[in-house]
Amino acid sequence: MPSHFSQDELDILLAQWEETYKKGLFSFWLLLLLAQRKAYPYEIKTAITEMSRNTINADENSIYRALNRLADSGVLSSELLPSETGPSRRYFFLTDLGRELLNRFITRNILVFEHPQVADLIQKTIASNGNMKG
Repeated sequence: MPSHFSQDELDILLAQWEETYKKGLFSFWLLLLLAQRKAYPYEIKTAITEMSRNTINADENSIYRALNRLADSGVLSSELLPSETGPSRRYFFLTDLGRELLNRFITRNILVFEHPQVADLIQKTIASNGNMKG
């Protein structure tokens, strides 16, 4: 028997799930950015939003907390560099530990979606357009 639910109920559940999902993936996007280049906190917000195709939006406090947490754990380091437009800026970058951590995370948690069986399950789920019966 099909479930009956309102669009509002679905939207609320999806928003709650995405909130949890996105919080968990913010560190991934941050490390992925810093694997490409050094970055200072102000530019990180825009860069992550663009890289994640507008799915991850973090406030500045969250960015600073994550940077400090990851730096304290040895995953990131930073250096103060002169700026062309004002005071010097603190640029963050991955340490060797950070690169290894990111590589292992990607291998264990991201590349699984490329596995043919998993990719096939995802495509089947999308193709069913939610018409599956439970």
